[in-house]
Amino acid sequence: MRYVAIGDSFTEGVGDELPDGTVRGWADLVAEGLAGSGEPAGTGGPVHYANLAVRGRLLDSIVSEQVPAALGLTPAPTLVTFNGGGNDVMRPGVELQQLLDLTELAVRQVADAGVRLVLLAGADPSERLPFGRTIHRRAAALTDGVAELAARYQLTFVNAFADAELRRPQYWSADRLHLGPAGHRRVAGLVLAALGHPGAAHQVEAAAPTGRRLPAELRYYREHVLPWLHRRVRGRSSGDGRTGKYPTWIAIE
Repeated sequence: MRYVAIGDSFTEGVGDELPDGTVRGWADLVAEGLAGSGEPAGTGGPVHYANLAVRGRLLDSIVSEQVPAALGLTPAPTLVTFNGGGNDVMRPGVELQQLLDLTELAVRQVADAGVRLVLLAGADPSERLPFGRTIHRRAAALTDGVAELAARYQLTFVNAFADAELRRPQYWSADRLHLGPAGHRRVAGLVLAALGHPGAAHQVEAAAPTGRRLPAELRYYREHVLPWLHRRVRGRSSGDGRTGKYPTWIAIE
């Protein structure tokens, strides 16, 4: 089993920070889960894992840069997970058909290489975000299109966007945009189940609902929304200067 994950911050693991400051995330947990379940079956060997995802990446760069890099790994991958478009739907003037065309291009490239592909729709953060209704509408349309692609090409599709449990605030980080540790654990469970390794997806205990208080909202906008807007105005990205955290194979025992 040689598994490579490609995408943006969702796949990189932003929001699931470890004590040393590095990020983990659902894809790392999937690799660990595959290794723990005895993959590759019958060999007793480790799972080899690479993660090329970079936060802030738009879908065009994911397809044009990460897909060729993933397929160019030596030895070649046997499994690819693909997610993208979350950053695109947050920008004005996005064309959803263009995103679907790019996704289909990636699907064809991976299929031509003879590698198993799993498509993911990212979790839905829109309920607690500014302009959340617009983001939800665009992301829902993108998810429907990717689901249709997966069905047409007979691919495994993991629809975290439709997982109502993941919309609860306990699964999200302080920026309300990225999943927290509990959210990444739940997505990992959904992916592993789709790959044929069933187990209960992680679920947090129910918490009493809390209203939004003005001081907390002002702090949220100051610490998270304004820096994001500042980067947009300057044409910058949180991923500028970054590369994938595991650009070559590492062994997961």
